[in-house]
Amino acid sequence: MPAALGASILLSMLQVGQRCEGLMRGGGQGGYMFCSARGVYLVCISLLLWYKVINAGKSTHNEDQASCEVLFVKKKAGGTNSTPNKNSSTKRRSSLPNGEGLQLKDNSDIDGINLYYWSLFDGHAGSGAAVVASKLLQHHILDQLQEIADILRNTAVLPPTCLGEEPDNPATNSRTLTRAASLRGGVGAPGSPSTPPTRFFTEKKIPHECLVIGAIESAFKEMDLQIERERTVYNISGGCTALVVVYLLGKLYVANAGDSRAIIIRNGEVIPMSSEFTPETERQRLQYLAYMQPHLLGNEFTHLEFPRRVQRKEVGKRMLYRDFNMTGWAYKTIEEDDLKFPLIYGEGKKARVMATIGVTRGLGDHDLKVHDSNIYIKPFLSSSPEVRVYDLLQYEHGPDDVLILATDGLWDVLLNEEVAEAVTNFLPNCDPDDPHRYTLAAQDLVMRARGVLKDRGWRISNDRLGSGDDISVYVIPLIHGNKQS
Repeated sequence: MPAALGASILLSMLQVGQRCEGLMRGGGQGGYMFCSARGVYLVCISLLLWYKVINAGKSTHNEDQASCEVLFVKKKAGGTNSTPNKNSSTKRRSSLPNGEGLQLKDNSDIDGINLYYWSLFDGHAGSGAAVVASKLLQHHILDQLQEIADILRNTAVLPPTCLGEEPDNPATNSRTLTRAASLRGGVGAPGSPSTPPTRFFTEKKIPHECLVIGAIESAFKEMDLQIERERTVYNISGGCTALVVVYLLGKLYVANAGDSRAIIIRNGEVIPMSSEFTPETERQRLQYLAYMQPHLLGNEFTHLEFPRRVQRKEVGKRMLYRDFNMTGWAYKTIEEDDLKFPLIYGEGKKARVMATIGVTRGLGDHDLKVHDSNIYIKPFLSSSPEVRVYDLLQYEHGPDDVLILATDGLWDVLLNEEVAEAVTNFLPNCDPDDPHRYTLAAQDLVMRARGVLKDRGWRISNDRLGSGDDISVYVIPLIHGNKQS
């Protein structure tokens, strides 16, 4: 299964004359693959427990951060918290045919569940939030899952509505009571000595995977709150996007907050596992918030969207506009308030919230303000991820079926189909016993997005511009999921 999945090479691109060093935790041989690129020269480093990262001087540390862990979810008892089980994960290394796996058998302790975790964080305005999140977010996820560990293990019974309640038996508890009947009272009413307690309405049946999704969503919120509380004490700078994968009980949970992307390639087919959150994709949410709380705009912005900046000479004329409740466009008479700067300005990669930031979900950014003003942007930025679920046990996966995670440095220049074609053409040409075949595939993606240096700059296929951003990539094989039960 995919926890195992990747090799131990960290790729970094190094810009001439600007070298800064940092540390990133990663897996050893048979551990996990992580590729990060930036700048001009390629440096390939393979270490057992620690990766030395060399960046281009954009910040003191790499703003792209990653982590991967094997964890153990165990019900809390006596205030004892579970911690990453790194020692035992080392002992579970296996000799899979391609040398890239951990045996993914459940821990012998029947009271817990193994959890496998990967993450990518793309920092901005400093590396602080990305570094902190890469070290701590998995512990928040673990903490949330510990409370429901027993429930998750008992897949035959739906989760109770209230913790401590006995699970319902649908055959014996199918009675419902309408509001009118409950108001009439008498025999059969709630609390009557002659009848057992009855619910007013049919109770929703919540599947187990929704508990896992809720735990991940809560963990993102707690991580963001921790950054807010501790940002001044520990100098946690900037913010970061977050792309996280959790493998638990046969399912992959892909959580995304930001503009990184995850896709699954299965039999050459692309299966999107995330969507990007940008000012354009979240326009209606942002406009609605500004409409409901206009004070957040500081009397400098308008929540309405126009095809271009409104000029004073156009006051009184009719111009195309779009409000939060519209997907189409209409004409309105321009007023003085419409001369304010639009909440969302620009399009594509140039779109910005309040002319400042190009992503609308992530962690951190609590001190971010509009330039030369006291208007905080954080109220418009959400830490809530979108979580998608993929059932690994539902499909048979071949050795070339993979999950790809990457920051926007890859996706800015390569389409999903181009990435899928590159991987499906690359892997069959590798020795199936090569322990680093998936690392090499990730390296190939990084180099395709970076391009080659020509007279007119870095170029990729069809003479397009190469990526000018950090590029970080995971390639995670899915074939081991076939062995899980």
